[in-house]
Amino acid sequence: MADVNTIRSTAGSRAAQIDEGLRTHMNKVYGTMSIGMLITFAVAWAVGTAPELMAIFRDPVTLQPNILGWIVMFAPLAMVFGFSAMINKFSAAAAQTFFYAFAAVMGLSISWIFVAFTGMSIAQIFLITSIAFAGLSLWGYTTKKDISGWGSFLIMGVIGLVVASIVNIFLGSPAIMFAISAIGVLIFAGLTAYDTQNIKNTYLAHAHHGDQEWLQKSGIMGALSLYLNFINMFMMLLSLFGNRE
Repeated sequence: MADVNTIRSTAGSRAAQIDEGLRTHMNKVYGTMSIGMLITFAVAWAVGTAPELMAIFRDPVTLQPNILGWIVMFAPLAMVFGFSAMINKFSAAAAQTFFYAFAAVMGLSISWIFVAFTGMSIAQIFLITSIAFAGLSLWGYTTKKDISGWGSFLIMGVIGLVVASIVNIFLGSPAIMFAISAIGVLIFAGLTAYDTQNIKNTYLAHAHHGDQEWLQKSGIMGALSLYLNFINMFMMLLSLFGNRE
């Protein structure tokens, strides 16, 4: 009987350690994401509110990007692909540094919003996005429903959005832009819940291995996923409902 009680006690203790580890892991994910968001919006505000800096990347009147502006626009996409391909070769510290550098480049990429939209509109849409993101992520974390099947459908949706966005750069169709933004909000809302559950399940599946370096890098990749979902939802809601200058 004592042996059974010992086994139960050990199992309970191990489960408690994993639960505590999961909470710590998720806090680090959200913390890393939040720092990335602060960097992004600090850089975007600093450049977007300084006409001499904004002119380096875009025409001050039309806001059309110049060559450097096009590079900055597509740099985050290239960095995401590079980061995903090279993550196994990075240390956890290097991966975190890369993420923060990516966040700064993303800030340059979206700095034009501070010229195109009113400051109040940007603040309102940011608040709306934050509330929606928090609710979706909480649902993804707490739901007992397995939503892993959403993954392939949502990723295909993202690919479709990227292709449509690139095509519309040349077409300049407001109708296509509206459709991209409306559909995009739904896709990234779904990805927020899906990625949150995936981060949780990935930790639970690997926690018993004790590989802290891998778990730290996994957390940074999770922070990147949630960060991208937030940024994309924010930009698409801003496109739909933002008040232009």
